[in-house]
Formats: sequence, structure tokens, C-alpha cells
Amino acid sequence: MAMLLKTTSSGLLTTIAISKTLNKCFFTKAASPATLRLARRFHCSVPRKTTKKMVTLIVATTTDPASINPANALLAMPGWDPTPSCLQDMKGFGNGAGGVRVLLHNKGIVEEDDLDRRWEEATAERVDELIFLSKHTAVSNRPALTVHPIGVPHLRPGDPAPQGGRPGWAAPPSPRIGPWLRHLKKLAQAHNLVPEFEITLEGTHHGPITNTPTMFLEIGSTDEYWKRQDAAQVIALLVWEGLGLGGGAAVGNWNGENDKNRVLLGIGGGHYAPRHMDIVLKDGVWVGHLLSGYSLPMEDPSQSKAETNTKEIGGTWREAIKAGFEATQSAFPGGEILAHLDHKSFKSWQKNAITGFLGEQNIKIGKPNDFY
Repeated sequence: MAMLLKTTSSGLLTTIAISKTLNKCFFTKAASPATLRLARRFHCSVPRKTTKKMVTLIVATTTDPASINPANALLAMPGWDPTPSCLQDMKGFGNGAGGVRVLLHNKGIVEEDDLDRRWEEATAERVDELIFLSKHTAVSNRPALTVHPIGVPHLRPGDPAPQGGRPGWAAPPSPRIGPWLRHLKKLAQAHNLVPEFEITLEGTHHGPITNTPTMFLEIGSTDEYWKRQDAAQVIALLVWEGLGLGGGAAVGNWNGENDKNRVLLGIGGGHYAPRHMDIVLKDGVWVGHLLSGYSLPMEDPSQSKAETNTKEIGGTWREAIKAGFEATQSAFPGGEILAHLDHKSFKSWQKNAITGFLGEQNIKIGKPNDFY
């Protein structure tokens, strides 16, 4: 159902259509000053002929204390004002100086797909990065603060994706992942969360679907730690300082023309990517997707075939590597993407197959010193 409002200023008749179902609005003509005032009254977004404003979208869910607590801590910092979310059943907040928006919804954090596209359609603001706040779970129950890219590139079409995403898909990884991991470690140490909390990367996993550079910031790993206010405060400070909202320089802005433009594409290893972590913790290192061993399904062939023909090795490992590489490449324009292999995690036939495929795809393999 739409409500039409009309206003006249200097002889110009402008019609505003407000969609109650989509909680968004648009203007049929260029808006006059009177129309702009009316727009503000009804929380409308006014499309302009100029280039769309680029914004960062921070997403949290009210159903998860490890998500909403950091969001609330962030919103308690200066400069935030309530804004229309322009998306149904969601709350919005804006920090005008930084071009940053906070979006709160009441579903699971991996359930709301295409928020970047939906936000742009509703507001005429283009989302150039997405940051999700979430809880982390682990069998060990160890307290942790984690950072990671998202995607399920190893799943076949038609496979179930119980944690969201689309089979075969990998979101562009946020270029901030490496720099923010290092900054998170400093903040956690300064707030006495270390060594109680582990500060770590995670391998690429789960949804929701996005096509914009994305990262997850998580607090783990049990209800006791999800509710920890000191952990929530550190995550909020990471976002606040990392985006430069306090007036300081933002952390992790990518510039492909910089001398340090090599980007690590992690291949192999466990979920927490320890050997890739050793490199990423060094200053100046950039990181893209991290494809853990479970994201590289490889069917064990006979040894003779493995040595002679990588095409005989079944599984979706090739598709996963290709999707991870292409998504990383799109997130780091002008960067040189180098694959870093966790050699100890592979059997010889697996390593031979992977290195052969990387060569076929013209993906260079980097050694640790290549990234410093």
C-alpha cells in the first residue's frame, strides 16, 4: 500500500510515494527545499543525480548477545543518530561524519541475504563494505575474539547450506581483515583480555550472501563469554577506531598502488589457520580468503594417477580455490594475490595436485617472506 503526498514550492509540484510495506520512499521529480523538509519528516531517502554516497554497513542481530552488545557499545559512542533503516522490521542508526550505518534486525545473523543490494535499493546509498557482529561457537568452548571472511565455495550446487550462503559462492573479503586482526590483538591486550581470550582468524565459512567486501567479528565461545561486556567493548572500539570514527586515521584502507600490495590467499590447514596467522600478524600483511582443509574436498585417487593427472582427483577443491581467488582479486584491485599453502596439512598427492592446479590457473605461490 502506498501513500502519496504532494507539496508545492516555487510552482514546482513534487509527488512523494511512500511504500509502507517496504518502508522506503522515492521522489518522482527533483526535490525542492520544502520537499526535503517533508522527506525528513517521513524519513525518506532523496536520490540525487550525483554519484551515490558510499557507506559502511554494520549489521547486528538482537537475538544474539555477542552481536547486540558490541552494537550497543558502539552506539553509545558520540555521533550516532537514529535513522530509518528503510528495510522492514529493522532499526537503523547513522554516524554522518563517517558515512557509517548500523542496522539491527531480529533474525539469525546469517539469514538476511543481499543486505548490500537491498540497502542501496531502499536508500540510494551504495554499500562499499559490510561488517557483521556475531557470536562464535567452538567444541573447545575456549574464549576467543575472531575475524574472518565468509563463503561456502566448496559446496556443490544443490547442497544444503545450513549456515547460510549459496553453494560455490565466496563474498569478497574485506581488505581490513588483516589490519583489524592486528589492531584487535592490541586492543584486547590493552583491556586485559589476553591471554584469557584467544585472538584469531577463522577460515572462510557460512553466509549470509553478499557481493560487497565483508567480514565477521565474533565473540566466543559460550554463553558466559558472549555476554561479556568487556569483550563487547573491545569489539566496539575496534569498529570505532578501525573506521576512523573518533577522528583518527582509519585502519586497513586498501590502496593497490602501495608498495605493499601482495595479498595472502590461505590454502589448507585447520579452521583457525595457525600457519597463515603467523604471517598475517606481521605488520603490513594483507589477507583474503582462507580455505581450510574442509573447504578443499579431495577424493583420494590411486597414487599413480595422483602423480600424473590432477584431473583424476575428484572433489570441489578446484572450484573452491578458483572462487576464493576470484573473490579476493575483486576485493583488492591492483593487488598481487599469492597463494600461501599450509604444506604440513597436505599429503604429497594433495600438495602435488594443488600446486599443479595453481600453476594451470596462473596463481603464484608465495613463501612467508614474500608477504613482509
